[in-house]
Amino acid sequence: MSISAEPIIYGLIFIAVLVLVEGVYLTVFGKSISLNSRVNRRLEMLEKGAGREQVLEQLRKEMSQHMKSRSIPLYAILADRAQKANIAFTPKQLIMMMVILTCMAFLGLTFGTSAGIPVRIVMSFAMGVGGVFLWVNNKAKKRMSMIEEQLPDAVELMVRSLRVGHPFSSALQIVAKEVPDPLGTEMGVISDEAAYGRDVAEALKSMAERIDMQDLRFLAVAVTIQQQSGGNLAEILAGLAKVIRSRFRLFRRVKAITAEAKWSGMFLSGFPIFALIMINLIEPHYYDDVRETAYFIPACLVVAAFLVANIFVMRALVNIKV
Repeated sequence: MSISAEPIIYGLIFIAVLVLVEGVYLTVFGKSISLNSRVNRRLEMLEKGAGREQVLEQLRKEMSQHMKSRSIPLYAILADRAQKANIAFTPKQLIMMMVILTCMAFLGLTFGTSAGIPVRIVMSFAMGVGGVFLWVNNKAKKRMSMIEEQLPDAVELMVRSLRVGHPFSSALQIVAKEVPDPLGTEMGVISDEAAYGRDVAEALKSMAERIDMQDLRFLAVAVTIQQQSGGNLAEILAGLAKVIRSRFRLFRRVKAITAEAKWSGMFLSGFPIFALIMINLIEPHYYDDVRETAYFIPACLVVAAFLVANIFVMRALVNIKV
C-alpha cells in the first residue's frame, strides 16, 4: 500500500502560512515588535526621531483598536487574543491577511493535491483563518507570560526609585527606560499619559483591564489607595512585589505539575480526530463497505458525541484553579 504525500503537503502549506504572517509582521513594523529586542519599541520609535506625542498617539491607537472592533463578525474570534497580544495590525489588516492566506492556501492545495473543490475550500479556509488565529494566540500567550515575569522586577525597580526620593512619575519613567518589551512600552505609555495630565492610577487601571491581568489590578489598586489615603508608597509596593512574585512562583509550580496531564489530555482528545483524518487521506475508500448501512450515521453521531464529551472532560480534569 502506497502512502500519499498529500498529508505532508497540507502540513507544509500550513507552516508556510504561519511563517508568512510572521515575516510580513516583522517587515512592516520592524524587529523591535518581536518582543525579543533589548530596546523596547517605544524607545526605538523615539530614537528614530518621532515626537513623544506622536509616539504616544500611535501606541495608544494600537493598544485600543482591537477592543473597538469586537462587533466585526469574522474578527470577533480574534479580538480578545489580539488585544492581549497587542497586535499592531489593524482589524482590517488582519482580516485582509486571512483572506489573502486563504486564497494562497487554496492555490497551493489546487496545484499540490488532488482533493475535490469542497475539500480545498474548507481546508484553505481553515488554514487561512486558523493560521492567523494560532499566530495571534501564540503571540498573546508569549506576551502575557513575559509581562507576568517582568512585573515583579518592575515593581521592585519602582520601590528602589521611590526610596531614593524620586516621585512616582519618575519611577515610571525609569521602568519605561530600563525594562524591555512588552512591559517597558506599556509603562512608557502610562508615563507619557501622566506627563500630559492623565491620572496615574486611572492609567494603570485602564492598562490592567485592557491586558486583563490580576497582578496589574493589584498595582492599580495600591496606587489608588495611596493617592486617596496617603502612606508610604514604597513600602506598599515592596509588599506588593513580594505577593506578585509568590503568586508567579505558585502558578509556575502548578503549571509544571500539571504539564504532563495537560499534554496527555490534549493527545487523547486530538489523536482520534487525527487518526480519522489520516485514514481518509491515506485510504479514502476505507469506509465504503459500511457507509451504506443503517447504523453508519448513528454510529458517527455517537462517536462525535463521545469525542466532544472527551474534550470537555479532559479540560475539566487538568484545568486547576489556583
